Amino acid sequence: MLFEFRLIYDRAHDGATNMARDEAISRAVSAGQQPPTLRLYGWQPPALSLGQSQRIDAVDEARCRADGIGIVRRPTGGLAILHADELTYSISLPITHPIAEGDVMTSYRRIAAAIMHALRLLGVPDVGANRVAQEDKAKGPVCFEAPSDYEVVGGGRKLVGSAQWRRVDGVLQHGSLPLHGDIAQICAYLHDAPAPERVRAHAATLQDVLGRKVSWDEAADVWQRAFAEALDLQLTVGTLSAEELHCADELRATKYANKDWTHRR
Repeated sequence: MLFEFRLIYDRAHDGATNMARDEAISRAVSAGQQPPTLRLYGWQPPALSLGQSQRIDAVDEARCRADGIGIVRRPTGGLAILHADELTYSISLPITHPIAEGDVMTSYRRIAAAIMHALRLLGVPDVGANRVAQEDKAKGPVCFEAPSDYEVVGGGRKLVGSAQWRRVDGVLQHGSLPLHGDIAQICAYLHDAPAPERVRAHAATLQDVLGRKVSWDEAADVWQRAFAEALDLQLTVGTLSAEELHCADELRATKYANKDWTHRR
């Protein structure tokens, strides 16, 4: 049995727009107004995203402003990510969908299987996703300092950082695959960040692992194919509806581009 899914290639937007679109799509899917959706996108300008409960005082806001780095708080949990040269995915599901069945970790593992399939198709060696010992988890503010439970590693280092938001009627999971650049660049924009060498030892970009640069288009094509194969999806390319775009505009103005949300902790 194939699950009908909408596939959205959304290219690059600023941080507030990206988070607003993810939430708007999730709301529409959860309400049954749109089919389950896989959205693939990028970030322009680069932005630093915080987990929903992460403290804003972890961020060097002056340095971010000076370098043109946006700051946005995600609806999902987790730690800080610097979004620059990457492929970002989000998957929106109604809570009753088979992929969403069970608890957070159960659905997380299902989606991790699709991510691992994508990385193997791209040629990444030694791909895996397992439980992580408490002493090996990230101690600081950086998501890519170390893998969390069932986050995907390749070549011995973390390659994808993901987070999930479960509500009474739906599930939103999104995550980042850094394509190239310095995985430790985020350390320049956080107070009390781990040493860059520690981040580079535990995480990598796709180029670091493969030894070649992978374009956004190539990564996106492999990503949608892997998700379709691993999760039994029938993907139909679509766009955000007028209602979703209106909802996203409102969410951007009142939430994700609003200091009350960004500085809530």
